[in-house]
Amino acid sequence: MKSLAELEEIRKKTLEKINLRTKNDGIRVVVGMATCGIAAGARPVMNAFVEELKKRNISDVPVTMTGCIGVCRLEPIVEVIDRDGSRVTYVKMTPEKVARVVAEHIVNGRVCIDLTIGEEDKK
Repeated sequence: MKSLAELEEIRKKTLEKINLRTKNDGIRVVVGMATCGIAAGARPVMNAFVEELKKRNISDVPVTMTGCIGVCRLEPIVEVIDRDGSRVTYVKMTPEKVARVVAEHIVNGRVCIDLTIGEEDKK
């Protein structure tokens, strides 16, 4: 950094990134990160979402965490909240399933029905 202008440019870029992560008018991913979720593998699932979105150059889908979602036996649990506010709850998530959810649901708008809580309850 050689000037105040360079520092201001870094500040501007950082604020833009923060605003993209906190924007709530688009699709959002929420990962259950309570003790039960973490014990079941939620941290690698969350990291996989961040990496998969980054790999696809998708910067307007924030990945956030929440506490207990309430169905510990189905952890790790991930909710994808669509633009219209509707929620899809994915259960027993793994890092391997993340690429499919990103490709099918987030990119193409098709819910991965077989990975949802509704399908799990049918078993």
